[in-house]
Amino acid sequence: MNFPKRENFQATEKPLVIVGSTNPVKIACTESAFTEAFKSGFIVNGINTASQVSDQPIGDEETYLGAKNRVINARKTFPEADYWVGIEGGIGEDERGMYAFAWIYIEDKSGLYGKSKTGTFYLPEAIAKLIHSGMELGTADDQFFEQENSKQNGGSVGILTKGAITRQTYYSQAIILALIPFLNKGLF
Repeated sequence: MNFPKRENFQATEKPLVIVGSTNPVKIACTESAFTEAFKSGFIVNGINTASQVSDQPIGDEETYLGAKNRVINARKTFPEADYWVGIEGGIGEDERGMYAFAWIYIEDKSGLYGKSKTGTFYLPEAIAKLIHSGMELGTADDQFFEQENSKQNGGSVGILTKGAITRQTYYSQAIILALIPFLNKGLF
């Protein structure tokens, strides 16, 4: 793979953020969240990294591990960055039904890290049945709602809220929350 070289970014003197995904939604929400949190610009690039968990993570532990592994693998692949971001979506179940959420894990070059979890929302029973049959949430959404590649667009949250909450805004808030240690270094 050909990755951009760190020296290509130094002319701008903006910090470099590497997202452990090439999903355009994850890259865009990371850029907007960092810019909003720090009130300055960043160079944000995504690279393909392994989460080393199931294609459809189940539960907090596996989903959190997927986000953290994306950061670890992105850092190994592109050590020149200032920050690495892992975003991993997962599902869980309780007595009320199946729900979706995501974990965010961020690390900087000093080793400081932050983490946050998005809000959760419950999935329709028809989607839960497709997931129980072995489908990933994005594939189940595409099939049920007759869409294509929904996870690189609005995702489940966008579909189910009729666009009131996009996948980008859904992740952005959680990224800002994961940046709390970086915004308050004296406290962490």
